[in-house]
Amino acid sequence: MTQVLDPAEPLAVMVVGAIQGGEVEVLRDALAAHPSLIAAGAEVDATGAVIAGGTPLDDAVAFGQWRAARRLVEHGARTALWHEAALGMLAQVEARFANGVAVPDAAAITAAFWSACHGGQRDTAAYLLGRGADRDWIGYDGLTPLDAAVRAKADAVAAWLTGLGARSAHG
Repeated sequence: MTQVLDPAEPLAVMVVGAIQGGEVEVLRDALAAHPSLIAAGAEVDATGAVIAGGTPLDDAVAFGQWRAARRLVEHGARTALWHEAALGMLAQVEARFANGVAVPDAAAITAAFWSACHGGQRDTAAYLLGRGADRDWIGYDGLTPLDAAVRAKADAVAAWLTGLGARSAHG
């Protein structure tokens, strides 16, 4: 059932405030209590997110809110390579290379690899590594892909990277 909210309604004000303030826990609680909110006519690709003024999907992926990210994709959110990598959308990642028209550049491949490690997506990470990703890039939050996997408690990815000789930014 779709829920339609008046913008002045307390629930709508609270949700918008949580999004604008980057209050992930408040937003998570609101979505858990009112699961129909995501289908209430919201613009899933609206800009203004905490991460570079981007979209809700940018924030969900960057903050490791995997269920919210998948829900946004289910509801039509547009994905970029790094979103697809973090969510383990390997078929979509492969399609970006298969068409040969707009093959991602080295920086995008490396950022997507970092995101796959952050998301615990070993198969996608391996695919991107095979496409030239920099295994030891120090990226977001000053972390390498190995550090991102460790922080995310993606133990299988961290072990795989360690086995490949990946380095931590912390020595």
